[in-house]
Amino acid sequence: MTSSGDTSGSGDIVRTLELLWDSGPRPSRGPKPGLTLDRIVEAAVRVADAEGLDAVSMRRVATELGTGAMSLYRYVPGKAELLDLMLDRVQRPSENPADLGDGTWRSALEAMARATLALYTRHPWLLGVNQSRPLLGPSALDGMEKVLDRIKPMGLTDPELVSAVIAVDGYVVGAARTQVYEREAERTSGMTTAEFYAAQAPFIEKVMATGRYPVLASLAEDTWSAGFDHFEFGLQRILDGLETCVRARVRASAAAEQAAQAEE
Repeated sequence: MTSSGDTSGSGDIVRTLELLWDSGPRPSRGPKPGLTLDRIVEAAVRVADAEGLDAVSMRRVATELGTGAMSLYRYVPGKAELLDLMLDRVQRPSENPADLGDGTWRSALEAMARATLALYTRHPWLLGVNQSRPLLGPSALDGMEKVLDRIKPMGLTDPELVSAVIAVDGYVVGAARTQVYEREAERTSGMTTAEFYAAQAPFIEKVMATGRYPVLASLAEDTWSAGFDHFEFGLQRILDGLETCVRARVRASAAAEQAAQAEE
């Protein structure tokens, strides 16, 4: 569970949206004229990347910038609002159209999935934020606009298009959490994942020899190989399912059109 301070939209929603869209009152010039909202947000992201989200506070960010905490309050009300600005900053979509695939809806969702996985790898603290109710800043809307524009040719209804994005994103978040937690376990334990399972091997071999788990015991030796890309396999099967749905819609639409022509 996350605390309210680690939940998107838990601060002053109107003020945060003003800051996201640069539509609110600007701070009066203070004793640190080189300080800007962009610098504050960038510093907060640096702290979170290096030390985790719990380390982010107005005082800690101020220290990172070499100023006093009170200077920051001229630009942002508090940590809750700062968190939403951080989320918007790190999730800013690429401006390169090629980064969304080769123009097909499938390649667009593939590219989105890989970019999202890379995002969580760069900023693992994102996994600790409850983003069930995200504030709709420029990054969120720009990203959704770009993806929906590419997948519109799927021919699904608008709610279904959004659901397709949600399905892929949910899968990626789960995969990212597994990968990030695995790296964290290696860091805190000082033991690699391979070493962890190797330590269990003698006990598991004895258990398998009892005949209690015949299916597990019959699996090929390379079943648990680190070389198998579970992320890619799962992603492609989700996209295969969506492709089956798209093809069914095309067939249904063609059949309906033929029926209508026959009645004329």
